[in-house]
Amino acid sequence: MGNDEVEAGATANVAAKRLTGTEALKAHVTLALGLALCVTAFVFEIERALGGNDLSWAYVFEWPLLGAFSVYMWWRVIHPEGPTRASKEPTLAPEFDGMLAAWREHQRDLARNQESTSPERESK
Repeated sequence: MGNDEVEAGATANVAAKRLTGTEALKAHVTLALGLALCVTAFVFEIERALGGNDLSWAYVFEWPLLGAFSVYMWWRVIHPEGPTRASKEPTLAPEFDGMLAAWREHQRDLARNQESTSPERESK
């Protein structure tokens, strides 16, 4: 396996499969129960806050945020592929170009040495 194949394999983007069947049903039920809990807690806390408990005002805003986050996470679980971003090679400071070239050459040498010694190992 050449160095280019190693680099391509290391950066290959493996697409995750979308949930279906019982796994999707479990995710939907978990979301429904979580949202029911968030709505119930929101109603409870708003009643307490309107009754004079100042600390409950923080929870009045916390529970809807938690519910929104749970919807976001549910969506990510059901659709794991998500939005794809174009992968670009990371930029490298100019002073490290020589080091990168030397490293790549070293990787090529290792791959060549591994290929040349592989048949010897098989014959033993």
